[in-house]
Amino acid sequence: MEVITTHVNADFDAFASMMAAKKLYPDAILAFAGSQEKSLRDFFLSSAIYAFKCKKLKDIDLKKVRRLILVDIRQRNRIGKFSRIVGKSGIDLHIYDHHPPSKDDLHGSVEVVKEVGATVTILCQMLKKKKIPISPDEATIMMLGIYEDTGNLTFSSTHKDDYLAAAYLLSKGADLNLISDILIKEFTAEQITILNELVESATEYAINGMDVVLAKVSSDTYISDFAVLVHKFREMENIDVLFVLARMEDRVYLVARSRKREVDVGEIAKEFGGGGHSSAASAAVKDLTLIQAEEKLKSILHNKISSTRMARDFMSFPLKTVDAGETLNEAGQILTRYNINVLPVIKRGRLVGLISRQVIEKASHHGLKDLPVEEYMIREFSVVHPETPWSSIQKIIIESNQRFLPVTERKKLVGGITRTDLLRVLHTDLVEEPHYLFEQGASASLRQKKVMTRQMEEQLPKNIMHILRDLGAVAEKMEVNAYIVGGFARDILLRRENLDIDVVIEGDGIEFARKVASKHNGRVRIHKTFGTAVIVFPDGFKLDVASARLEYYEYPAALPQVEMSSIKLDLYRRDFTINTLAIRLNPSFFGELIDFFGARKDIKEKTIRVIHNLSFVEDPTRILRAIRFEQRFGFRIGKLALSLIDNAVKLNFLDRLDGRRLFSELILMLQGDEAILNVKRLNEFDILRFIHPKISFDNSAKVLLGNIGEVISWYELSFLEEKYERWKVYFLALIENLQKSEVLSLCRNLSMSEKEKKELLQSRNHVGNALVKMAKQRSLKNSELYHLLSPLTTECLLYLMAKVTRNEAKKSVSKFLAKLKHTKIRTTGEDLKKLGLLPGKLYKIILDNLHDAKLDGKVQNKRDEIAFVKKNFLK
Repeated sequence: MEVITTHVNADFDAFASMMAAKKLYPDAILAFAGSQEKSLRDFFLSSAIYAFKCKKLKDIDLKKVRRLILVDIRQRNRIGKFSRIVGKSGIDLHIYDHHPPSKDDLHGSVEVVKEVGATVTILCQMLKKKKIPISPDEATIMMLGIYEDTGNLTFSSTHKDDYLAAAYLLSKGADLNLISDILIKEFTAEQITILNELVESATEYAINGMDVVLAKVSSDTYISDFAVLVHKFREMENIDVLFVLARMEDRVYLVARSRKREVDVGEIAKEFGGGGHSSAASAAVKDLTLIQAEEKLKSILHNKISSTRMARDFMSFPLKTVDAGETLNEAGQILTRYNINVLPVIKRGRLVGLISRQVIEKASHHGLKDLPVEEYMIREFSVVHPETPWSSIQKIIIESNQRFLPVTERKKLVGGITRTDLLRVLHTDLVEEPHYLFEQGASASLRQKKVMTRQMEEQLPKNIMHILRDLGAVAEKMEVNAYIVGGFARDILLRRENLDIDVVIEGDGIEFARKVASKHNGRVRIHKTFGTAVIVFPDGFKLDVASARLEYYEYPAALPQVEMSSIKLDLYRRDFTINTLAIRLNPSFFGELIDFFGARKDIKEKTIRVIHNLSFVEDPTRILRAIRFEQRFGFRIGKLALSLIDNAVKLNFLDRLDGRRLFSELILMLQGDEAILNVKRLNEFDILRFIHPKISFDNSAKVLLGNIGEVISWYELSFLEEKYERWKVYFLALIENLQKSEVLSLCRNLSMSEKEKKELLQSRNHVGNALVKMAKQRSLKNSELYHLLSPLTTECLLYLMAKVTRNEAKKSVSKFLAKLKHTKIRTTGEDLKKLGLLPGKLYKIILDNLHDAKLDGKVQNKRDEIAFVKKNFLK
């Protein structure tokens, strides 16, 4: 019996290779050694394009197997139960594989091994050479194998033979549309959550001069297609070297990808019992926790990754030197003139020593400055070659405490490396932010400096400018950096009024707030849990202060990130690029605009962009904020953000929101001038259903909202001093068609308080009653109109005015707001007492009747009022 098999957790290349091998071994039985990747399982369930007969492993009698054909694998520990018969006498082993060699490789009587992008490429070449026919369906499956293993022919492991094989399969009828449908699928909510975890956990390390990203995820269940997610993550964030550790159920898995030849991930995966290519590899880590696996991986990386930098990459040249015969005084003058601390000493063109500023100063102190340099120069020192690796240079300068390291080639001095050069390289390693944190196209460095001081002075009151300068002075004294961030910085650039100031401190924000409050005789409210504080100044002005999150790298030598790093991380957590601006307040840099993520460009282009692709997954309320900013500023939501919103809505991420957060965002959307446009946009994105499924934006709703807009404009022009909450008017319109039970359901979903729920129900009832009575009674006396409308809040009155269709009814509401609402009588209880009336319930009856008479024009002044009382209540 001949059996064709492949590795456990088989992918498309494994499956395609088995199918291709079947054409070379027509009598062989096909059998998977174990499970298949989810994408392959889904393919088997949904596709009937190929009648593929595969025997179950349990139905194969291993004793009868005489030839075992392995495809896409040659390691015993990855072929399941078939490993039991490998090596036994009478077993003929044939191997077809594209993986690099390993010490654990099996060997057979036939071995066809070539380091191409996919094993099916090798078999395709053999089929072509033997002129074995391939049907279009078979060509499609084989092409699937090549495309999956080469990342659509984009991986660095892709070989020219892969392109030739793909071209051949295309000529045989491979269906690229079908391949695209199979390989390119929308992620599930679970997979997006895992992607989010990858983004959140990802950390970049500078290891021997190589930037390496390490990410971790943890799941109690097995994550299907995890390697696909890792690849997607790398593509999304454009990462060159990526290692991902995942705890799934009771095991830890490693998936690694590399675009750098200096980092062979296959070799690193072997240390964990796995394998793969130099550019793509994986391993199942046994007997280690996730933390232990991470520590082991870091250790292996430091041992396996060789430095890419050499002395020639950062040495200084040309150098100032001194001849061995010159005096110490002359050498000192050179050091002072060029502000350097060490000089190489040259004799007959060769490096013979080093002389330092400290030695010269001591010699001069003892009156020896006229002696030749060679008398006191340092004669024992290390030198390096231009190609000496970075790790060796570090060791010499740090461990040998050598301040200056000459670089020589053929005994000639060609450069030098100082401790400052060393620190500069370390500094560069540390301040390089993980580029995977940023949306594609965003800059990972500061743009050209722009100082906003003049614009700030033009737009802000003098007292606010004084406070901001004082904040900078306090920060400077505390030796911390202070920044204005977020909407305030954005609106300074947009020249929009905004005195809602948020300050971020790279340090202890709470202590900073205390010092500022003390200096200005203000108060401070502290929220230790969040590391924030609110400063309340004596005039009532408030200012929010927060601490920026700090982050440290473990390698090399636990040096902290410097200056801009923590503010950068803080700004990265913002919702959109337009809100990631910061303005520095320290005196030496006051007004300097900081833009890590291209915010100025997006503001100029009037585009709302997310900082990373999982922005709406992390916080779905950002969808509502995107709409609000779009309408408020007249911007447009970027294409990527649009597609991400569509995806998040389809996956119902807004259902996961706390109701109160959704309600709070909705209030903000309905409170502004753009309320109607916001509702329209909510409808376009199919978001209204998350507020309540029965809420719609049909023609009647459009008309009503439009009427509300007109009524509000009239009211705000006519009653400038009157306060009301605009959002409540629009909210009543949104829920107009809901039954009481549905309104109660909505109240629960939005986590409304009992007070809010009661007010909402009362508002609906009052408006409903008013509508009915105004429809029945076409003409109402002023007093009747007053009693009908006085229980209604201003918001209800405006809603009612927009709701009624008859002009007479609109005029009635307008008359109530403009005149009747504020009608008062001048007669008081004291006046009634003087008339001889005894205090009691009668007083209220009299005053109410008197108020009605005033409304209906029966009395005009106090004399009329007293006469009315005498006539009707004194007999």
